[in-house]
Amino acid sequence: MSFNKKVAFYTLGCKVNQYETESLKNKLIKLGYEEVPFEESADFYVINSCTVTSVADRKTRNILRRAKKANDKSKVIVTGCYAQTNGKELLEIDEVDYVVGNSNKTEVIDLIENIEGKSSSSHVVLSDIFKENEYKELEFSTYREMSRAYIKIQDGCNNFCSYCKIPFGRGKSRSRKLENIIEEAEKLAAEGFKEIILIGINLGAYGEDFDEKITFEDLLEAVVKVEGITRVRIGSMYPDKINGRFVEIMKNNKKIMPHLHISLQSCNDEVLKGMRRKYGTSLIRERLSLLRENVPNIEYTADVIVGFPGETEEMYESSKQMIKEIGFSTLHVFPYSERENTLAASFENKVSPAEKKRRAADLENSEKESAVEVRKKYIGKVLNVLIEEKKGNGYYGYSENYLRVKIKDREDLILNVNDEVNVKITGCEKELLTGEI
Repeated sequence: MSFNKKVAFYTLGCKVNQYETESLKNKLIKLGYEEVPFEESADFYVINSCTVTSVADRKTRNILRRAKKANDKSKVIVTGCYAQTNGKELLEIDEVDYVVGNSNKTEVIDLIENIEGKSSSSHVVLSDIFKENEYKELEFSTYREMSRAYIKIQDGCNNFCSYCKIPFGRGKSRSRKLENIIEEAEKLAAEGFKEIILIGINLGAYGEDFDEKITFEDLLEAVVKVEGITRVRIGSMYPDKINGRFVEIMKNNKKIMPHLHISLQSCNDEVLKGMRRKYGTSLIRERLSLLRENVPNIEYTADVIVGFPGETEEMYESSKQMIKEIGFSTLHVFPYSERENTLAASFENKVSPAEKKRRAADLENSEKESAVEVRKKYIGKVLNVLIEEKKGNGYYGYSENYLRVKIKDREDLILNVNDEVNVKITGCEKELLTGEI
């Protein structure tokens, strides 16, 4: 046990990273360490990095340089995807003491426990991520967010899309054992959580690495049987992983929320081919239309990249038009970011930074218009909302199809966080629905 030692955390990037930070945090607290805010003086600073874009790299470097400002005698440890792919580069930053890759992330605990009394010379704890053949189990320490909890079910990706650096940071696709996922879901239900969100790097690939035949759909059918869990939300899906059985499960089981975040990237065939995505626009249209026909009130959010090498104005406009036709409740728009060691980095016909910025702003403006139209169609309808917080003169939460709703307060209205209530939608304020019990 190490008492009176303080540790601070900073996490960049996806929910998977946040989930893994919670594991490290939980373990250190159990060992007697005190967590403090990142801006305060600590003995150890742990930065869990992201490398999905050059902006993420830059943010990580900036955070690392900030770490020792409150205590110049502290030890700074960087882990995560950027640490895995660019460990030696990160060691050149004066403020960095240790680099621990994703392949060794669980060793952060031992490193901190054994650091005392050692010299402050920097070094790397890093092994080949592609030699990781099985999912590495973390101690139960689910990432909790208000009234929701996240369960990691899978890691890594085998796709090697031409623009993406993540396989180099996360390795091959590796699935978590079904019994461990169910055990974690049961633990969360016992704690009172009603909504769980399944997360991973490529969820639809769940089970493909197992010897026994098990699929993502098998997992969904098992998770919905956990008593006490009333909402199962799927973190992200590739369009080509949406099959007939998946549609039937979403259609027939009301515990699975009618919302999908689509890892889309583009709605132009030439761009998708250059990206080495395993689908085209006809498949996108077919699968998302099939879900709309079968799952009432289903809504989509998505990630989109603009300015991919070779994307002409015509290609961008055709992608924008199809995105508008599908109708997304929210878009996350990213200007293409060149990543080292990826195939797209060698492509010619680069789009200028100014043009990428223009397209990103243009698509975001278009998305805002579509988002309001998506929400307006619910005025006068009743949506089931899970309460997350009370703020000012209202209660706030998310509908089953992941639309944020404000419920007008009244003197006789007493709601608690984690209550599920039916709300009649009466209005729309930009991207916020308003309604009353």
